[in-house]
Amino acid sequence: MQLATYIKDLLYRYECVIIPGFGAFLTQHQSAHIDAASQTFYPPSKTLSFNRQLQTNDGLLAHYVASVEGISYETALATIRNFTGSLSLRLSEGETVPLENIGSFVLNAERKVQFEPDHQQNFNTASFGLSTVVATEIQRELAASTSEETPVRTLSKEQPTTTAPYIKYAAVGLIAVLLSGWGGLKWYEKDVQEHNFAEKQRADSLLENDIQEATFLVTPALPTLNVAVRKNTGKYHIIAGAFRIQENAEKKVEQLISEGYSARQIGQNKYGLHQVVYASYEDRLEALRSLRDIKRSQNKDAWLLVQELSK
Repeated sequence: MQLATYIKDLLYRYECVIIPGFGAFLTQHQSAHIDAASQTFYPPSKTLSFNRQLQTNDGLLAHYVASVEGISYETALATIRNFTGSLSLRLSEGETVPLENIGSFVLNAERKVQFEPDHQQNFNTASFGLSTVVATEIQRELAASTSEETPVRTLSKEQPTTTAPYIKYAAVGLIAVLLSGWGGLKWYEKDVQEHNFAEKQRADSLLENDIQEATFLVTPALPTLNVAVRKNTGKYHIIAGAFRIQENAEKKVEQLISEGYSARQIGQNKYGLHQVVYASYEDRLEALRSLRDIKRSQNKDAWLLVQELSK
């Protein structure tokens, strides 16, 4: 089981992920910025740090591991404890322990845990696909002055100008083109409106005819279906599991019901665990046959509890 993968998944969604008995990863949002010295543009990100003081289990990591692996909460918590034990042992032996795509741990000279994050990893989902960009200097060349090569034509006061009349004619022609285009557009819009109105009247007429010609058939009532449902009672109970957390027991009941079992909760046992059963039976032989089928095809750890339940 690669717990580093599960920790990485949670870091994208949460700002604090605690490894019970070891420490906590913390993320903090950082806005996009520019490094003026290196001319580098950095996208928005979440910086990652580690706090050795936060070790109390909040259930986040264990619940996630249990849901992904399909195991109980207690088994997931035991797996995490084995992981932290192995991690602490490797650190005490002087190893640098890496967590893939997260960072690495090492003990310093004072025998304290030091964490170095993976700077290539960005846990900000809003910046997915964005990377750092280094700006390159743009070289600009100034055009040479051509004042000496290209003569500039000047008009004397006595030289008449002939461009003004042509400009006036061009302006008049442009105005005429715009007016004709606007008039044509209004005519086109009027024609489209008349066409749409005619088609709407035609569609309304066809719809009215269809409604008048429609016939409605009433089928006879379907025969009544009688389903025999077995009462889920009796003192013989096939146990599917026992859960410390009520929500996990409820999820197990929903799962078994979706698979066709008459599952339910029958209360807590002497250890305070919520018990979930596949079904309850009044006949012992029927319960044993059902238990044999379940152990063969579903759950080899299922067992039979014989107990009278209070009403």
